[in-house]
Amino acid sequence: METTRRDFLKVAAVGGAAAAVFGFDVRPAYAQLSQLKIARATETRSTCPYCAVGCGTIIYTIGDKAKNVTAQVVHVEGDPDHPTNRGTLCPKGSSLAQDILNDRRLLKPQVRRPGGTQWEDISWDDALNEIAAKIKKTRDDSFIEKDANGKTVNRTEAISWIGGCTDTNEFNYLVVKAMRALGVVHLENQARV
Repeated sequence: METTRRDFLKVAAVGGAAAAVFGFDVRPAYAQLSQLKIARATETRSTCPYCAVGCGTIIYTIGDKAKNVTAQVVHVEGDPDHPTNRGTLCPKGSSLAQDILNDRRLLKPQVRRPGGTQWEDISWDDALNEIAAKIKKTRDDSFIEKDANGKTVNRTEAISWIGGCTDTNEFNYLVVKAMRALGVVHLENQARV
């Protein structure tokens, strides 16, 4: 026998009426509903990393206060107190929990050597050392002390920097200081793009 939507509604109505008549108590069910899965979770305020808007998010984790337990993200939502988005998130921001919990998410730096076809895992120390060596080599190879008129400029035009929308003013201040010390002249911030 094929059940129609009308049959389902009839059975549900009769079942609900029978439960009410025979004393089915719905209070425990409502009490269970009031305990959310985030009731014992830790709230962490963050910023969505996707675009230059910089929407505020709240990330709920469980297990971060226990000993020898890896914290687990259970829920991500928009921050209602954030002045930019006031609790709303776009589809990309709403999917942050899926990105955090993705089993294909990279957790270590990887490098593909010249001519290679495979990515290999390297340590964070190796990654930072390689980046520093490439920056120094690029700066040394492209450093300009004097321009065409003989004026001292001390710059490199082969390196550029772009900041992200989630960077704080303090972080951007330090980055600009470091980049200017290297002689970098091409600086931009994603918040302006």
